[in-house]
Amino acid sequence: MRCDRIWRDARLATMAGDGMGLIEQGLVAATDGVIVYAGAAADAPALDPAETIRCDGRWMTPGLIDCHTHLIHAGDRAREFEMRLDGASYEAIARAGGGIVSTMRATREASEDELVAGALPRLDALIAEGVTTVEIKSGYGLDTASEIRMLRAARRLGSERRVQVATTFLGAHALPPEYAGDADGYIAMLVDDMLPEVARLGLADAVDAFCEGIGFSAAQTARVFDAAKRAGLPVKLHAEQLSNQHGSALAAGYDALSADHLEYLDDAGIAAMTASGTVATLLPGAYYFMRETQLPPVDALRRAGVPIAIATDCNPGTSPLTSLLLTMNMGATLFRLTVAECLAGVTRNAARALGLADRIGTLEAGKRCDLAIWDVERPAELVYRMGYNPLHARIWSGR
Repeated sequence: MRCDRIWRDARLATMAGDGMGLIEQGLVAATDGVIVYAGAAADAPALDPAETIRCDGRWMTPGLIDCHTHLIHAGDRAREFEMRLDGASYEAIARAGGGIVSTMRATREASEDELVAGALPRLDALIAEGVTTVEIKSGYGLDTASEIRMLRAARRLGSERRVQVATTFLGAHALPPEYAGDADGYIAMLVDDMLPEVARLGLADAVDAFCEGIGFSAAQTARVFDAAKRAGLPVKLHAEQLSNQHGSALAAGYDALSADHLEYLDDAGIAAMTASGTVATLLPGAYYFMRETQLPPVDALRRAGVPIAIATDCNPGTSPLTSLLLTMNMGATLFRLTVAECLAGVTRNAARALGLADRIGTLEAGKRCDLAIWDVERPAELVYRMGYNPLHARIWSGR
């Protein structure tokens, strides 16, 4: 078989199936950026590669996937961090004009070029740790022009760097000041004007909302999801982060790709997610940064067979985190996820949370050749270490 290149003498964590798919003497072959073989070297077909790369026994995983970020924004919220250290709650800061709305003001004032320039260092930090796909949400513009500018900036990141960017429209993130006291009016504008224009321009791959006491109600979220359905876009949801608004069950009713955060998720929500196949995306960075104490119901999610993803939730207010490796460590130490669960959470389950499981997330024939090659003795080191990056090489689309 002719192929562009092969990577040999590698130990593989294919992440295919239910476990890590470990292969001690493995080989990966690719043509035109697509894997044509991944498995034991002894079982490989006869290959005629244009190029051979020796991995010298290093471990190889699929390229990592950060499936929940807010990389595009202007400004920072370090002052609010100080306020929280002094005892102010997230809700109190938000109601005083801080939180998402403070980032909105800075983001509205920034040009598209400025948004791209500000996001590139954050993206580069993820890429340096083997990330090959990243989801980026809007939600800091909260008017049509600013939301579109954010999504255009996110799309541009995918041309500025060799990385796949999945964009999510999060117009229902917070209530902008011009709609103070009129959340229903804002949602009406979003579903009648903003979301249709985003869809017409082809700038979003999915639609998200913040269903929370300081965000939007379940009824308002349903209106957003109905509009997304009319536009032919899948949905996902910030749900059960600060309280139980039954958003996860609502999202599952719309066959949501994922429900994210989930600290206050109940049994009914878990059952609904199980039935719909909705991924549970856990965000340990936000849990850590906000000093939360309500753990997501990991054991119940396991028992129900709900796929678990983990992500950085990189954002300026509640998770200024740009390390998916540290996110895995937090998932293990804070949420008691296993090594296999952490690795699945940033590969195959993260791909599923983006609706991309047929294209990325595992080392299998037919998937895009996104690889991360590591200087480690065992996969557990990727979860075990803190502040250490053992990446040897990152391959995106076969290159």
